[in-house]
Amino acid sequence: MSHALAPLAVTMGDPAGCGPHITMAAWTARGSHPLDPFFVIADPRLFGDKVPLRMIDTPSEALDCFSDALPVLPQQMDAFDKLVTGTPSGEYASAIIDSIEIATKLTLNGDASGVVTNPISKAVLYDQGFEHPGHTEFIASLCQTGSSSSVRPIMMLVGGGLRVALATIHVPLMRVLNHLTPETLIETARITHQALRSDFGISAPRLAFTGLNPHAGEGGTIGTEERDLINPVARTLRDEGFDITDARSADTVFHEALDGQFDAIIAMTHDQGLIPVKTLDMWGGVNTTLGLPIIRTSPDHGTAYEAAAAGTCRPDSLIAALKLAAELAQNRVRAQ
Repeated sequence: MSHALAPLAVTMGDPAGCGPHITMAAWTARGSHPLDPFFVIADPRLFGDKVPLRMIDTPSEALDCFSDALPVLPQQMDAFDKLVTGTPSGEYASAIIDSIEIATKLTLNGDASGVVTNPISKAVLYDQGFEHPGHTEFIASLCQTGSSSSVRPIMMLVGGGLRVALATIHVPLMRVLNHLTPETLIETARITHQALRSDFGISAPRLAFTGLNPHAGEGGTIGTEERDLINPVARTLRDEGFDITDARSADTVFHEALDGQFDAIIAMTHDQGLIPVKTLDMWGGVNTTLGLPIIRTSPDHGTAYEAAAAGTCRPDSLIAALKLAAELAQNRVRAQ
């Protein structure tokens, strides 16, 4: 744990979901799980009197008060009196979005060392006109604003001993091939490789592509995407000096990574990559976004409305996300 960097910015998430509960629980657990300082951008009324709070005006104030109180950068939330824990409502969509925007801006400015996002319900936001496929794409668009360079977000799941980047994210399965092109695969691999070096501190990353079809197409007999798309991309990358495999059967490559053969896997589809991570570490998995000018992590689970209503939310994944964000931020500073 290091206090050399600015504190982490934690977003409110859906106020009717688990976000407020796991934020308080993570701060309370800081003794048994040493954490770098963080502050949360939220309406302080969400936390009641369950933990000591300290209202802050600037992120830097969190460094001094974190050990004694949960630092809160106050955000006024309309219709607070109507809030029912466990019941989603579009009335809070603007507050949810504002919290993400503020956290991202503060991190881009260097006032925070990274963004840790609490879970949101995209369905709630869609009803209010939200135009992005998800959290990842929204934060990428915020980072793109005012930037002269292109921002391509890559979702990576970290947990259970695995690091899994996704070649496609929130894409219907029937449309995956519309998004898998030589250009997107090459860019995904390059961004993943660079992030492993700069953010994870791995000097010579070893990567593996999954196949798209069963048994990686079995030489073209049950699918040709490996032969015609994935493997040629892998050869191009190896010519550039990458340590990366041809498409490997998705039913064995994750075991191979756990056995120490690869530092990260690039999965072709969302569920192909998330299933093994969530199976191995449902409560401690972390979602991190590669390819951004900022560090961003998030718990690898949803809003957990039922658990929030029952008061049974677990903070494990948020704690893991906070730890990983701090580690990645430190590594990126060292790499620079």
